[in-house]
Amino acid sequence: MPDSLLPLILAGLAGACLVVQQAINAKLRFGLDSTIWASFASFLVGITAIVLTALILRTPVPAASLVARLPWWTWTGGLLGATFIGLSIILVPQLGAATFIGLVIAGQLLTSVTMDHFGWLGLAQRPIDLTRALGVALLIGGVILIRR
Repeated sequence: MPDSLLPLILAGLAGACLVVQQAINAKLRFGLDSTIWASFASFLVGITAIVLTALILRTPVPAASLVARLPWWTWTGGLLGATFIGLSIILVPQLGAATFIGLVIAGQLLTSVTMDHFGWLGLAQRPIDLTRALGVALLIGGVILIRR
């Protein structure tokens, strides 16, 4: 398999995991009768998996001096993840998996091209051009068609 193909396959697998995760978390919500506790359970299993992986790989804990030098906003990823999980648990049963993921991808794409264009959060600047704008428009059109 060419080296350039593996990352594409893994990215597709990550997308598949995201869809399955949302359906599982929605079922967990109904089983526990709580969005908050379903979110907690999802993160608890996730953090357990990460800790076990770190132990198995013998990954050292980062030095306090490295942690102290990070900008404040680097710590908000978990909050954004919790927001995503909570909203997906509520919205997947209402919208359906395809519409939800389509809207998620549209939101990700709009945000990512904007962040690339301005170079926000340390990303390299990649201006929005006609091709990128057309890609965004086609994706939004696809979401509209999926929703119908």
